[in-house]
Amino acid sequence: MGEIKQGILGGFSGKVGTVIGSTWKDVSYMRAMAISVSNPRTSKQQTQRGKFAMSLNFLRSITPYVREGYKTYALKCTPFNAAMSYNLRYAIGGSAPDLTINYGHALVARGSLMPVFNASASVEDGKLTLKWKDNSKMGDALADDMAMPLVYNKVRGEAVYSLDAAARADATAELDLPDNWADDAMAVYLAFRSADGIRVTNSICLKNDAYEGGGSEGGGGSQGGDGGIEDDPLG
Repeated sequence: MGEIKQGILGGFSGKVGTVIGSTWKDVSYMRAMAISVSNPRTSKQQTQRGKFAMSLNFLRSITPYVREGYKTYALKCTPFNAAMSYNLRYAIGGSAPDLTINYGHALVARGSLMPVFNASASVEDGKLTLKWKDNSKMGDALADDMAMPLVYNKVRGEAVYSLDAAARADATAELDLPDNWADDAMAVYLAFRSADGIRVTNSICLKNDAYEGGGSEGGGGSQGGDGGIEDDPLG
């Protein structure tokens, strides 16, 4: 039975008929009860569940990073859910059982802070080296913005990252990689956050190794947030 706490015009919690009420972040919601279906494993449903699982497996290994990278989109949902929503729509493609993740289209951080340009990534002797052109004072870019490199291992489903590897003005940053990653396919991302942690850039994909294992990708080597998705809100 549902309970109306603030009169007829207020939100409610619990179940009233086929409607369920709840509150999250001081916002009241209502939703209909799930409707049972005769065939819960249609092709469309399997595709949607597969896309959800693929996006979840990718993002859960970088949850602390995503909390920082999507914090400006966490108004009515968590940063993780905001990242799930974006990457489900723009980074996961295909139909079950042939689903793919395009790491070049994936965004591990999303925001309006001015990004860097002419960035590059190289891996040698177990170390990632990033370089970029210092564009401090371009738009809202500041010299003390912090670099946030991330390396995702496609083979192992693991990631290493830093939230403060270097300042924008340094124009370079390094990140140590695990010894057993030497021959693995990886995707390398770079984003920046303001020194106060309030603003963040879109991430860019600087390295996208080909990989034919589970959750293979299309479009190797493309930049994050680019690649011709016509209805991509980031243009």
